[in-house]
Amino acid sequence: MRPRRRGALGAALVVAALLIAASVAVVVIAAPSNSSPAEPSLPPSLPPSPRPAFAPENVPLGKPPVVYWTPVLAATSVRDRPAAGGALAEVATRTPERTTNLVLVSGQAKRAGGRLWVRVRAAGSPDDVYGWMPRSSLGGYTPVRTRLVVDRARLTATLFRDGRRVFRAEVGVGAPQTPTPAGDFYVRNKLYSYKSPFYGPVAFGTSARSASVTDWPAGGFVGIHGTDRPDLIPGRVSHGCIRLKNRAILRLARLMSIGTPVRVR
Repeated sequence: MRPRRRGALGAALVVAALLIAASVAVVVIAAPSNSSPAEPSLPPSLPPSPRPAFAPENVPLGKPPVVYWTPVLAATSVRDRPAAGGALAEVATRTPERTTNLVLVSGQAKRAGGRLWVRVRAAGSPDDVYGWMPRSSLGGYTPVRTRLVVDRARLTATLFRDGRRVFRAEVGVGAPQTPTPAGDFYVRNKLYSYKSPFYGPVAFGTSARSASVTDWPAGGFVGIHGTDRPDLIPGRVSHGCIRLKNRAILRLARLMSIGTPVRVR
């Protein structure tokens, strides 16, 4: 009888062990997994997923500045060559309107005669001159992104910023006997002290110089200003200066900075 009991007991233990193992298996299978399920394989016709995004490059917006201007700190001359070159024009520290004088710079530089020289564009007669000035006679550089074009045939003034038109207005230019000179010039100052019925609310002094006397107080130079006779614009009515209606010159004053190149054609 005892052997039979031990056999029955052994069988019971085996069955119990199997039931415990089965229950553990069920728990393991049913337990949630903390790992993400594997992604399914892509069909052969699709390309692989793109790589993670990377940090974008810092690309500057807009175009580079058209020119730079710099104030004149010491009176000197513009020379056709660095150091030993001949003088093309004398450059003072003050404009005829008694403001700080300025020149445009091209970015070219040379060392000669123990000094550093930079290539500049300065007021001359009758047109701007291009030459060399000692770097020590100039101040810091300021960028300019605007350019003004005055069309004497169409009687318009158009301002561009980074090559895009941002302003256009009708103008009055010089009469046939006192024409506005053609050429490439630049704005040397912005003047509110000239505010008057004749000059309007604001005026600009330029490096342009007329062969005849203009109505500009500095004498011979060409100004860009308002007017008390808007009925004469557009027209060829001035002594060489460029006139705009007062509303237009106020808008231009908000958009155009000193140092702006001016082309009169």
